[in-house]
Amino acid sequence: MVVNAIESTADSGARVMTRQASSGPALLDSLFELPRTLLETAFLGVSWSALRSNAPRGDGHPVMVLPGFMGGDESTLLLRRFLTSLGYKVLPWLQGRNLGRPELLEGAMRRFYRAHQAYETPISLVGQSLGGVFSREIARQFPQATRCVITLGSPFGATEHGNTNTFVARLFEEMSGLSVEEMRARFGQGDPREPLGLPTTAIYSRRDGVVAWQTCIERDAELSESIEVVGSHTGMAVAPDVLHVVADRLAEDPASWRKFDRRKGLRCLVYPVPTSAPSI
Repeated sequence: MVVNAIESTADSGARVMTRQASSGPALLDSLFELPRTLLETAFLGVSWSALRSNAPRGDGHPVMVLPGFMGGDESTLLLRRFLTSLGYKVLPWLQGRNLGRPELLEGAMRRFYRAHQAYETPISLVGQSLGGVFSREIARQFPQATRCVITLGSPFGATEHGNTNTFVARLFEEMSGLSVEEMRARFGQGDPREPLGLPTTAIYSRRDGVVAWQTCIERDAELSESIEVVGSHTGMAVAPDVLHVVADRLAEDPASWRKFDRRKGLRCLVYPVPTSAPSI
């Protein structure tokens, strides 16, 4: 089963969406990406205790966390520690740096499938940037084994070079050996925004300095949602407002899943009104 699924993904993997007019990130957001990430990391340090005390406790189900492009498990360390402190069985991806190569996705699929066999319960997937793109493809291949998918600034709707920061796009081509267009062609035909049929949350920022935020939005459906935050792209794995959403979504029972309520408490002061996503 897992071998067939992996071969199918290598040959036909992710779907290609209908082209959308979306330019790359704003120049100022790209220039200040690193300073903003450092500030978000510092803010997590001072807000850690409050964040944990206000987050719902986990039910102990397994959660696999996938890093973004050029990142390894060290890049998601704080996120994983946070989820572990809430009671989840947190699984790193153990594939080294995420260079965007198809064989890394295949390895992540094998690890996911083996973990599902070991725990005998659906596993949640949390992916940052490219890790979120991979997470969606894992869920497509193993829907019954997936509890929910949460993507952090993941450009699963990107179809061309111009959807991404020029430097990052060139680095991706060099490291993966594929252009964005070639990656989509290799991963098959179809719409990658097509709802997965299971609880799916896309977290995005209009101030993203790496990818066009329009490519990170879910298609609106009963079990899918898009949540806007104000912050950087790289800092999504450490930003307190993002971690709060991740904890809130993981605590939702799939059988009675409800969309994130930004009107609850003081959330409306932190989370902007989301941009309307394309309807089905």
